Formats: sequence, C-alpha cells, structure tokens
Amino acid sequence: MSEARALTGLESLPARQRLIAALDFSTVREAETMVERLGDSVAFYKIGMELAYGGGLPFAKDLVAAGKRVFLDLKLHDIPTTVTKACANVARLGADFLTVHAYPQTMGAAMAGVAGTPLRLLAVTVMTSYDDQDLREAGYAFAVKDLVARRAEQARRAGIHGLILSAGEAKAMRAKFGPELILATPGIRPVGSETRDQKRAMTPAAARAAGADYLVVGRPITEANDPKAAAEAIVADIAGVDSE
Repeated sequence: MSEARALTGLESLPARQRLIAALDFSTVREAETMVERLGDSVAFYKIGMELAYGGGLPFAKDLVAAGKRVFLDLKLHDIPTTVTKACANVARLGADFLTVHAYPQTMGAAMAGVAGTPLRLLAVTVMTSYDDQDLREAGYAFAVKDLVARRAEQARRAGIHGLILSAGEAKAMRAKFGPELILATPGIRPVGSETRDQKRAMTPAAARAAGADYLVVGRPITEANDPKAAAEAIVADIAGVDSE
C-alpha cells in the first residue's frame, strides 16, 4: 500500500463506500423515496444537475445530516470569479465531492474556492457519452484516450483531487499517476444492463479491477425491480475484487 493512499484511506475503503448511487430524478420526493428504499445498502449518493435544479441542494444538506456522503455532480465551468465563488458556496453544504470541467482556468478557480475546506474536486475529463467521433464533431484533434490523458495531467498540475473518467481509461491513468488522484467512474453497467447513452461503459468488477476508487451507478439501481438488491449485488462485485 502506498503511503499517499493509506493517508487518504482509499486502500482500506469498504466496498459499500465505493458505490455512489446516482439520484437522477426530477424531484426531491422521488429521490427521498429511493433513499428510503435503498436504506443501509447505499452510503454515498450523487446529486446531478437534474435534481439540483429541482431542490436538490437543500436535500444534499439533509442527506449529510442523515449521515450519508454526498457527491454534487454540477460540472461547473464559467469565468474564474464565478467558479471560485460557486465552489466556496458549495463547500458550505457539507458534500464530499464536487465536479468541475477539466479546463485549466476553471480548475484553478475552483481550487481557490475550496481552499481550506474538506470539499474535494473531481475534474470531468471526457463525458462517458462521448466517443472519438463526438470529439471530432466538436472540433477536437484528440482521440478520447489522448484528451483524457491531457486533461488528467492538467488536473494534476492544478492540484485537483481526482478525475471523472470512464473505467476504460482508469487503468492507464492509475498507471500514470499512481495514487496521486482519486478516480471516479460513471458509465457502470452490471452484466446484462443496457448501456443506453453510455458509449464507454464497464461492469462494476472490471472497473474496480482497472483501478477506479469510486463507481457511480444510476439506472441499474434506481430502475431495478428491487433497487436494494441491485445495490447489494454491485457492492458484492466490488468486494470480490478487493478480496483478491
């Protein structure tokens, strides 16, 4: 175990703490119902833009008060002053993680906003709904893997705490940066799940084996007939890899 990861507790993190369930709902009531159904099977929740704009920020404080960990997936990207002040305000909510887009100016401003607080910033490298063709259409001269690597290096230089990237890039980034950056992977799909709009998806066990610290899972849990059982199965997959 590396000293850096030992100090952050990531090497010894329980499997249940590695699962982040995405509350991708339009209303707080729907989110509350899902949290109630999941009970103690989930310890960490993601609130994205859909729920945030439907009353999700006060709800985030409620989750923190209830002993849950919270990941605010707001993907901030604006002029530096706005980003700095927004991050400072988010830090007061008690969340664990906040996402910003991995542009150097944005990341630097975000780090200024969270200075002296426990809020950890995760930089979004390339959205998991994008592939090489999508990047070409957007005017980028990079393949996905190359743009992820470039933005990951820029994030490290900015002092960002971790990255959002697909599990397909996690192994390479772990090999490149070692324990220095937290790696969180969306686009997780258990065996038999539909990928839908995720173009770079991976199973929970494969993602963890590739070096992902946290796995973000939405519809495979929230749209399951038994969400609690679905969450427990994913935790078991993660635990199986960690015990090897």
